[in-house]
Amino acid sequence: MTIESINPGTLPLPKNYAQVVVATGTKLVFVSGQEPEDINGDPVGRGDLAAQTRQVFDNIGQALSAAGARKNQVAKITFYVANYKREDLPILEEARVAFFGDHKTADVVLGVQALSHPDYLIEIDAFAVVDG
Repeated sequence: MTIESINPGTLPLPKNYAQVVVATGTKLVFVSGQEPEDINGDPVGRGDLAAQTRQVFDNIGQALSAAGARKNQVAKITFYVANYKREDLPILEEARVAFFGDHKTADVVLGVQALSHPDYLIEIDAFAVVDG
């Protein structure tokens, strides 16, 4: 599996994601939107976007592992943030870098009115491409 991150010179150069990701492999892994829940389905980090984002990325890691995929095989993620404010972006980026390191995915950040539970501030889904 290969992932090529491309940042065309004709588009703004993003710091923590890629404008374009070309993924080549034989198996697609779609991770459903992960919420800030522990293994029992209980909310984690009520009112704390940073703690919830870390939990969500941890859940994504667990889901990827169950499918035989790794973090560096993720091609795209989507952030869904309840009542999103521009000031939230550094929190999301810090958690993203902590999870992915230097690996850059394509991404979208969407502000939404609400998520499936009133205590949830964030949900993230992922798409990975792996060999085999």
